[in-house]
Amino acid sequence: MTEIFMVALWLGLVFNAAPGAVFSESLRRGIRGGFGPALAVQVGSLVGDAVWAVLGLAGAGALFAVPALRVPLTVAGCLLLAWLGVTGLRDALARKGPDPTAAEPHGGQDRGAMAVGAGMSLANPWNVVYWSGAAGGVGAVLGGARAGTAELAVFFAGFMASSLLWCVISAGLIVVLRRALPPVAVRVLEACCGVSLLVFALLQLCRLG
Repeated sequence: MTEIFMVALWLGLVFNAAPGAVFSESLRRGIRGGFGPALAVQVGSLVGDAVWAVLGLAGAGALFAVPALRVPLTVAGCLLLAWLGVTGLRDALARKGPDPTAAEPHGGQDRGAMAVGAGMSLANPWNVVYWSGAAGGVGAVLGGARAGTAELAVFFAGFMASSLLWCVISAGLIVVLRRALPPVAVRVLEACCGVSLLVFALLQLCRLG
């Protein structure tokens, strides 16, 4: 069980540390609003990942090969990413940039960021493909034996623990970057995040082909 947990910790770190749309949105909100919004986006995404994990480990991944389920979810995800990208460009072009010394907002903004993170994850049915293969990966650790409920639960716990740790570390690094950059550089970085979200939306749409 310990070996399964350690493998899950490593895979969780690799999975979450890879640059992607969630990190772009977390960076965009973090450089403008601070630690809270940056962390909220990633925690929200982790909630969505947990849903896909349960479905994938339970063997429901094959359902999302059906176009009637996969296509609407993918299109919704593309629209969400495109909207976030346009919002990022709009905010970057605003006359007044964020003040790194100002108090960080809380409450509604954090809840909105968490909802966005969850939406980004839930609207990406390709995540379930990863989790559908996780059971086989756990079986490989067991020497080819079939993974049972207990082994899959340990794998899930290790992956989520690693993911949560990465969320905190990533949000902290974004805050450090926010405080180090001048307002003009922050706005440029925010615009880059907006562009990257639009690119991710296009790439996700292309996967429907």
